[in-house]
Amino acid sequence: MTQYVYRFGGGVAEGSAEDKNLLGGKGANLAEMAAIGLPVPPGFTISTEMCTRYYDEGERFPESLIEEVKAGVAHIETVTGKQFGSAADPLLVSVRSGARVSMPGMMDTVLNLGLNDETVRGLAEISGDERFAWDSYRRFVQMYSDVVLGLDHDAFEDALEIMKEDNGFFLDTDMEASHWQALVAEYKTIVEAQWGKPFPQDVNDQLWGAVSAVFGSWQADRAKVYRKLNDIPGNWGTAVNVQAMVFGNMGDTSATGVAFTRNPSTGEHAYYGEWLINAQGEDVVAGIRTPQYLTKSAREQAGAKPLSMEEAMPETFAELARVFDLLEAHYRDMQDIEFTVERGQLWMLQTRSGKRTAKAALKIAVDMVAEKLISEQEAILRVDPMALDQLLHPTLDPDAKRDVLTTGLPASPGAASGKIVFDADSAERHNEMGEDVILVRVETSPEDIHGMHAARGILTARGGMTSHAAVVARGMGRPCVSGAGSLSIDNNAGTLTIGSRVMKAGDVLTIDGSTGEVMLGEVPTLQPELVGDFGTLMVWADGVRRLRVRTNAETPNDCAVAREFGAEGIGLCRTEHMFFDASRITAVRQMILAESEEGRREALAKLLPEQRSDFAEIFRVMAGLPVTIRLLDPPLHEFLPHSESEFADVAEAAGIGIEVLKRRSAELHEFNPMLGHRGCRLGVTYPEIYEVQARAIFEAACDVAEESGAAPIPEVMIPLVATRKELTLMKAVVDDVAAQVFAEKGRVLEYLVGTMIELPRAALMADNIAHDAEFFSFGTNDLTQTTLGVSRDDAARFLGQYVDKGIYPRDPFVSLDIEGVGQLIEIAVEKGRKTRSDIKLGICGEHGGDPASIAFCEAAGLDYVSASPYRVPIARLAAAQAALKS
Repeated sequence: MTQYVYRFGGGVAEGSAEDKNLLGGKGANLAEMAAIGLPVPPGFTISTEMCTRYYDEGERFPESLIEEVKAGVAHIETVTGKQFGSAADPLLVSVRSGARVSMPGMMDTVLNLGLNDETVRGLAEISGDERFAWDSYRRFVQMYSDVVLGLDHDAFEDALEIMKEDNGFFLDTDMEASHWQALVAEYKTIVEAQWGKPFPQDVNDQLWGAVSAVFGSWQADRAKVYRKLNDIPGNWGTAVNVQAMVFGNMGDTSATGVAFTRNPSTGEHAYYGEWLINAQGEDVVAGIRTPQYLTKSAREQAGAKPLSMEEAMPETFAELARVFDLLEAHYRDMQDIEFTVERGQLWMLQTRSGKRTAKAALKIAVDMVAEKLISEQEAILRVDPMALDQLLHPTLDPDAKRDVLTTGLPASPGAASGKIVFDADSAERHNEMGEDVILVRVETSPEDIHGMHAARGILTARGGMTSHAAVVARGMGRPCVSGAGSLSIDNNAGTLTIGSRVMKAGDVLTIDGSTGEVMLGEVPTLQPELVGDFGTLMVWADGVRRLRVRTNAETPNDCAVAREFGAEGIGLCRTEHMFFDASRITAVRQMILAESEEGRREALAKLLPEQRSDFAEIFRVMAGLPVTIRLLDPPLHEFLPHSESEFADVAEAAGIGIEVLKRRSAELHEFNPMLGHRGCRLGVTYPEIYEVQARAIFEAACDVAEESGAAPIPEVMIPLVATRKELTLMKAVVDDVAAQVFAEKGRVLEYLVGTMIELPRAALMADNIAHDAEFFSFGTNDLTQTTLGVSRDDAARFLGQYVDKGIYPRDPFVSLDIEGVGQLIEIAVEKGRKTRSDIKLGICGEHGGDPASIAFCEAAGLDYVSASPYRVPIARLAAAQAALKS
C-alpha cells in the first residue's frame, strides 16, 4: 500500500532534503533538520502524491490516509507527552502547506489547531498563563474561520479594533486575558451568524478541515497566478505538514522570528532578519506589529531603539547563530529560516534556500566559490538566468533632484516610477494600457499577486523586510519599499497622504527599493554597469557554454547595448524596421504602389543611400562579427498609406494621381496578409527590391572594411522560404550583386546566404533547401504560428486559458513548444546537416532569450541563439547552464 504520511522529530526522520518532490520543500527540510539533530518540533508530512490523488478522486481522502494520519498524530503525542483533544494537557498543532518550490504566502496555514472551549482552559492551566491561552484561541478561531470556513476576515479584524479602541489599547499586547476571552465569544457569534453553525469543537474535525483547506489552496487563484508567473507546473501539488505547536507568545522569554543566513537583498555575508518578543509567526510577516532587528549592527545601522535579539537574548541568539552556520554549511546555500523561542528554548520551524535578488544571487554564488563551499560550475547553476533581468535596467541618477516625501524599509532593490494605484486590479488594468504604475497598499496580501506583477514597483505602509510584499517583490525582481509608516492611505477617496502632502490616484511617484526613499514625480535614471560579481560569473559561464549568443537588433544603439552585454554578433537585423522612419516611409510606399519595375526602381534609388548608411553604422558597431540581415519580409499592407494626407505625399513623390494610388492600394489588399505576399515572395515577384537591399549591404560592408580594417561578415537571410527553387532564385540575385559590388570596390569579403526556417514545409524539406543555404536561422515566432495555426497577435485572448487547462504547459510564444515546433527544428537540423555538414544553425525568434528554449537549442545541437539586447546576458548564462546539465 502506498505510503502517504512521513514522520519527523523525536529521533525519527522518514525523509530527507532529497525528497522535495514527494514531501515538498518544507517537509523534506524538516526531516533533514531532524536527522542532523536540530531542535525540530515533531510532526508528519502528507505527501504531494496525496494532493494529486485528492483532486483526481473528486477532493476526497482514501480510508488508508485516515489511519496514517491517526498514526502521525500518535507519533506527535508520544514525543511531546501531550494528547490531541485532551482538556488536561492539550496537544496543539500547526497545519501548513509545502510545495516542491517555495511559494511564499500563496497557500494556507492554520496555527493553534486543537483549541476549543475545553482545551483552552487546559492550556491556561498547564502554561500558567491564562492570557496566552485565550490569545492563542482567538488567533485560532480567526485564522480557521478565514482559511477553512471561508468567512469574512474583516469582520474579525473590525471586532478586534473596536475592542482595542473601547479599552484605550494601541497594541495587541496591551490586551489581557479577560479581553481575549470576551473577543473569542464575539468571534464565535460572528462564525455562527456567517456560517450558520457553531464554531467546530471536535479537534479531529478541525484537523481534517485544515488539511482539506491546505490542499484546496493549491488551486486558489493566487496560487495559480504565482505558478503561472514562476513556471511551476500545476500537477506538482502541495504537501501538508502537521507539526506540534511551539509558542513564541508565552511572555517575555518567548519570541518568534524570520532570518536569512546572508542578506537576501545585497548578498552581504551577515545574518539578516527580524524578530518579535511575545509573538507568533504571522505577527512578523503580516506587519501587525513592527518587528525588531535580529542583530545589534543592523539595529545600529538603522538607528532603531528596540533591542535586537542579539542584545535582548544573547544566549539564545548565540545558539541560533550556530544553527545558521550549521545549516548553511550543510545545504551549501543561503538559508531562509523560521524559528520560535518558547520560554528560552529554541525551536527550528523551517529552513529552505532563500529567495534573493539577482544582485544578492550573484554575490552569494561568487562569494561561496571563494569560501570553497561550492565550485564555479555550481555557482553558474545557482543563479536564475531570468533573475539577471533585475540588473539590466536603469537605476536612479544619484545627481538628479529628488523630492523625498518619506523613507520606508529598502525591501527589494531597484528603482521605479509610475502612476499611483491603490489596488491590484487597477494595476493590472493600467499595465495593459501600457502605463507604468506603483502599487500603493497598507500591506499586500496573496490576493494582490497579479497587481504586484503588473506594477513597476510596490509601496506599503506596514510590514517589515520579511513581509509578504518584500518577499514576493524580491522574487519578482520588483522594487519595493515597505513599512513606510508615515503613509496614510484612503482607498475610498483614492488618496495618499504623507505629512501635509496629499496625492491622488494617477499622480506619479518614484520609489528606490535600495534606499527606501519615496519621491514625488519621476526621477531620471542611469544605465547599470555590469561589472564585479556579474562580470566574474559571466566569465565562468562563457568558459563552459557551447552555444554562441547573438542579438536581434537593427539600430546602432541596440547593437552597442548588445555588445556591452556580450553579444557575439547579430542573429537578426530586420530591415523593414528601418523603413518606418518618417523620412523614408513615403519612398517605401511609392515603391510598393508602383505599377512597373521602373517605378519601383525609382523609389528604391531614394532608399539605397539610406539603407547603405544604416548597414554601415551597424557594421561599425559589430566590427569583425557576423551580422545576419533579413531582407524585406513583412506583408505589404503594413506600409500602405491610409489617410488622405499620406496618399497625397506619395502621389507628389511619384508624380501620379491620388485615385491611381488608391486603386493600386485596393489591388494589393489581402484577406490574410501574414500568409500572403510577403518574405521571399516579394523577392520572386519584385527581385529589384532584394537587389537594392543586397547592394546596400555589400557596399556598406566594403566601405567599413576600407575605413577600419575590421571586415564585417554579412549573412544575407532570405525569409519565408518554402521551396528550394525560391532560395535558388534569390541566392542568385544576392550573389550577382555581391560580385558586381566587389568588382566595383576592388575588394572581396566573406559572406553567407541562407534562409529563415519559419514554415513547416521548409523544416521538412531542409535537406533539399540546404543545397543552397549556407545557414538556417529558425524564426520560431512564425514557425510557432504556422505550426499551431495560431496568430501570435490574437492568441493572447485565449492562450492563458489554454495554459490554465493544461492544453499547453506554457505560452508557446514565450517558451518553445518542444513537442511540436521543437520536433520540426530537430528534423530540419538532422536533414540540413545531412546535406551540408558545416551548415550554420541558429535561432532568432523571441525564444532565443528564454532559458527553457535555450536548453532545447543546446540539446538539438544548434550553433547559436539570438536574443534581444537586454536578454543577451540571460542567454549567455542559460546557455552555460544548458551545457552543464547536458
